[in-house]
Amino acid sequence: QVHLQESGPGLVKPSQTLSLTCTVSGASITTELYYWNWIRQPPGKRLEWVGAIGYSGTTYYKSSLKSRTSISRDTSKNQFTLQLSSVTPEDTAVYYCAGGLSTGWGVRDEYEYWGQGTRITVAS
Repeated sequence: QVHLQESGPGLVKPSQTLSLTCTVSGASITTELYYWNWIRQPPGKRLEWVGAIGYSGTTYYKSSLKSRTSISRDTSKNQFTLQLSSVTPEDTAVYYCAGGLSTGWGVRDEYEYWGQGTRITVAS
């Protein structure tokens, strides 16, 4: 059984860097053809794909967030991490990590595995 668990600070101040980690169990993040994604859902809005890291370590980012986003991984811990810099209140959302054969979609059915989500609030 594959399990994904997000961990993060809950509250971040404007202009700071948000850092979230997704710990994966039951599957390896180096499994061929799989992508490991970050997806968020702001209050009252649709799911929004943020970025991903592929099984080979290649990274992919939403174009509008690319300048502020960095995704990395630690294969020894089977974790991948999102860093989002210069956050504003518009970055307030529930952040999910998700894995599967797809990437780039803000659609729940496109991914096999989901974490439960972690709520991030950007406020001073």
